[in-house]
Amino acid sequence: MKSLLRSTLPLFLMMSAAPVGAQPDAGTAATSVIIGTVIDVETKKPVGDVVVIARSPSMEGEQVVVTDAQGNYRIPQLPAGTYVLRFEKEDFKPYAHEIQLLPNRTLRVNAELRPDPFPQVETIIGAPPTIDVGSSNMGVNVDQEFVKRIAVARPVGKGGAKREFESLAEVAPSARSDQYGVSINGATSPENGYVVDGLSTNDPAFGVNSSPLDKNDRARAPSWALPYMHIVVPDGTPQTTYRAPQASAVPTPQPAPERTVAPQGQRFFDMYFKGYGVNPTVDTEEERFSTFSVDTDTASYTLTRAYLERGALPDEQAVRVEEFVNTFDYDYANAPDAPFSVNVEGFPSPARKGYQVVHIGVKARDVSRAERKPGHLVFVIDVSGSMDMENRLGLVKRSLRLLVDALDERDWVSIVVYGTTAHQVLAPTNATQKAAILSAIDSVQSEGSTNAQAGMELGYALAASHMIKGGINRIILCSDGVANNGIVEADGIWQRVKEQAAAGITLSTVGFGMGNYNDVLMERLAQVGEGNYSYVDKLEEARRIFVQNLTGTLQVVAKDVKLQVEFDRKTVSRYRLIGYENRLLTKQQFNDDRVDAGEVGAGHAVTALYEVKLRDPSQTNFGTLRIRYKAPEGGSSKLIEKAMPVTLLRPAYEKAASPTRLSYVAAAFAEKLRGSYWARPLTYDALVSLWEELGTPLKARKDVAELGDLIRLAKKLDRREDRFESIAPVRTMDADRVPTIK
Repeated sequence: MKSLLRSTLPLFLMMSAAPVGAQPDAGTAATSVIIGTVIDVETKKPVGDVVVIARSPSMEGEQVVVTDAQGNYRIPQLPAGTYVLRFEKEDFKPYAHEIQLLPNRTLRVNAELRPDPFPQVETIIGAPPTIDVGSSNMGVNVDQEFVKRIAVARPVGKGGAKREFESLAEVAPSARSDQYGVSINGATSPENGYVVDGLSTNDPAFGVNSSPLDKNDRARAPSWALPYMHIVVPDGTPQTTYRAPQASAVPTPQPAPERTVAPQGQRFFDMYFKGYGVNPTVDTEEERFSTFSVDTDTASYTLTRAYLERGALPDEQAVRVEEFVNTFDYDYANAPDAPFSVNVEGFPSPARKGYQVVHIGVKARDVSRAERKPGHLVFVIDVSGSMDMENRLGLVKRSLRLLVDALDERDWVSIVVYGTTAHQVLAPTNATQKAAILSAIDSVQSEGSTNAQAGMELGYALAASHMIKGGINRIILCSDGVANNGIVEADGIWQRVKEQAAAGITLSTVGFGMGNYNDVLMERLAQVGEGNYSYVDKLEEARRIFVQNLTGTLQVVAKDVKLQVEFDRKTVSRYRLIGYENRLLTKQQFNDDRVDAGEVGAGHAVTALYEVKLRDPSQTNFGTLRIRYKAPEGGSSKLIEKAMPVTLLRPAYEKAASPTRLSYVAAAFAEKLRGSYWARPLTYDALVSLWEELGTPLKARKDVAELGDLIRLAKKLDRREDRFESIAPVRTMDADRVPTIK
């Protein structure tokens, strides 16, 4: 962030608001006006013919005006709400930013444009705080009681009370994000989080994630899920100054760039992610229970691979540690007489002195291909303009062809597409009629805008009309997640998806595309729909999801699976769960069967890692692992409980089993990419060395070899400065606590 701010352009936005003189008549909705002037930043002269586009979830469509010869523009009759303004003119750098428009107001937004022959988009960010906590320290979904128990100190008084960096990751969810809602980049109100030098830590200024757009990869963004900055001013007046970061030109991509490597530093426009922070280290005297919902998604790892193989670092908010860890197979054995096998092992942390890394692996029972339940798969395919590329819609079609070959006479396939409208391409058809299914796949073409809601509604109707009792009834959404028509507010679809899942029609999402991609929507849909979320960056990944892991992808063997570790206070003084920030539960929610949790497919494994500091290693056990789950058809939950003896902690990293070490390398790599405070002592060279120590048989495995390649790629691309070095040098880091801000 610091290096970015040093290279910002001299672009300023001056904003002021004043009440409109005339009040609206009773019963008439109050409307507001946006006015402003656009000038050339170098000549200070007005710029005419600038296209100004206003979009908002508060209105349908968009308002487009053009500046006059004096550079003035006026957008009247606007309902109150959040707006994104885009300013575009040939031979100038375009940019976009978000504003909050109050009812019955006139808001002035003046802009200065910089001439530029390269077509690109700039994103407005806020002035930097004195201490940059970064996007990896945003809010974590924990309850208020938990926050109180771990003694979070909020700033008070003129100077503010002491608070730790880690506490910035413990802010409760904002009012804008309900149980099923999407809130891009957190809340906009300082009262919902900490304020550091006038900026809320929940504000997107701590995690702006959009980037330049290549002219061949641009499509309209959803008005309800834009990554631009939400304007927040400490004293409540809508007047402040913003700067736009310098953007470099992006080369035109070639068709089907499955492994295209872009120049170093390339970023991708309109990649929507949500940060969940970094879990804190917890004192067992304050809270000895750690509880979370399982997650078997893998999209974050695949998205990161797509970034790195195109010559760019991933957005820090795109990195979810648990999805890196759960991408890999750790060769867990099946439990002969139980629904889950449990695998626990530990070793001294290579990064955190005095701590043990504890690896916990839980594997669901296998189901053979012959034993798999019959299924009705309804493919809901996004065919909007943003999908009209070989590595999007073209890759979707090639992926589906692979899947058709993996199905048999037990299965049925339906296809729905949506652009501006939704329509059926293939009625429920038995999988033995491969020619008809393949012909339907080949007929799919790009069309119109993106009415995702219409497509999903039609897909659910088709699934309900041909529902297989006792079988697999699954909607599979193939999309880039962008929806600019039909869904105005994302909150409206969550309850519908949840109700269908409860009725037996689950939803999985499969993402495609780099640039103009909505990870937030795709992950949340799959989570609420009781399915899984995958991302396909190449045909090989589609084969892994739809062919090699078909049974596990489709057939759920356990619902609402929760894990809880109770640490023995006599043995353990402190602990930190690595990852699962958006899956955290309270101790009480573990035993509450009304609380939704994750689903686990046949043969799927869930792996979690902790950093644990021992108080007395001479004790027998350091904790107890509990697994609570329901049968696939629901009902009351069941409990599995296992003691975790100290004898499972090995004396050195190299003494642990190779698969255990692999899980740590994957987790540490993710921690490094997302800028975790605790990954700072691990250099990329150290990560490579840890990978080398996995041993020849495991390193030779294709996916593990690829992990090593990605670590080396990241080393070449990562030019970020250590955001904490000036106040907490690595060489003097306290292994127990983060530094205190005064």
